[in-house]
Amino acid sequence: MVGIALLGAGIFAREQHLPAIESVPSLSLKAIYSRSESSANTLASAASSPVDVYYDVPTGSGEANVWPEEKTLDALLARTDIDAVVIALPILAQPAVIEKALKAGKHVLSEKPVAKDVEEAKRLVGFYEALDNKKPLWAVAENFRYTPSLLKAAEKVKEIGGKLTTFRLNMNGWVEEGNKYFKTEWRKVPSYQGGFLLDGGVHFIAGLRLLLSELNQEITHVAGFSALLEERLLPVDTVHAVALTNDGKSGTISISFGTQFKTGLEVEVVTTQGSVYWNPTQIKTKTKEGEKTEEFEKSTGVKEEMAAFAKAIEKGQIEKEQTPEEALKDLEVVQRLLESGEGKGIVKAVEA
Repeated sequence: MVGIALLGAGIFAREQHLPAIESVPSLSLKAIYSRSESSANTLASAASSPVDVYYDVPTGSGEANVWPEEKTLDALLARTDIDAVVIALPILAQPAVIEKALKAGKHVLSEKPVAKDVEEAKRLVGFYEALDNKKPLWAVAENFRYTPSLLKAAEKVKEIGGKLTTFRLNMNGWVEEGNKYFKTEWRKVPSYQGGFLLDGGVHFIAGLRLLLSELNQEITHVAGFSALLEERLLPVDTVHAVALTNDGKSGTISISFGTQFKTGLEVEVVTTQGSVYWNPTQIKTKTKEGEKTEEFEKSTGVKEEMAAFAKAIEKGQIEKEQTPEEALKDLEVVQRLLESGEGKGIVKAVEA
């Protein structure tokens, strides 16, 4: 059994990470950490077995640095029965905790995006590479790469084969004022680029990149325009762009969180041998032999990615799908889209 701790007690930790950890037989949840004692206790009460809680601010104190020393994050990371941690904290808070956990010798699965920007992500990767040869494993969570329907779509792209002709990514969403994610303070007034376009955009880019990779294609350049359609979704909520691959093939990327009357996610890859269309619950394959449609149950892929992390610990090696380098590539595409939008369509190279 691998002793594991969950660092963060927010929405995704509660609804996805906790049940995912408990679904993996080789993982044993030992502790939960949150900034506040109350949120840590709330999540701990939802666990199927008793867990210890750690926090920064005791209930009722209103102040940091006035809690028992044995309840600090450092105390949690000093425990010898905890081998790994899952980090699900706000984007700006994660890097310092990732470093602290790795220095403590704990295997880490940290939530996407890998960092707030490419510069910080590269610094983190450099920090990890500089650790000694006995360093723990560091994986970055990207549950889209473990979604069963998307993995099946990738198989279909590989089966059809041929050379890439074009591709498209369309994601239209509407973030209501009462949306549970919007109501978190750090998302209401984001202190990082892109707002929801960064936080959610890396998911969609990861999905597109997964399908393109089956044809040995990577996005190398982007040029687009961005906008703020809904004033509360700062700093921008929409980007429409053209993207170029290493073989010089172009496609489109359209992501918006401010389109109230048109919502949905779809990715399509077209080759000289056919096409594969994907949305989270459906795959449509078209070739000279005809069309085929397959239906799927909606899945987040979080349980599958947690199982992959546990397997990586057992094997001593992270799967490519969870490497920080892959997460960095997702992040850079999103950042270059945002930069291109700021520059009114200027072409930006993707170099990661």
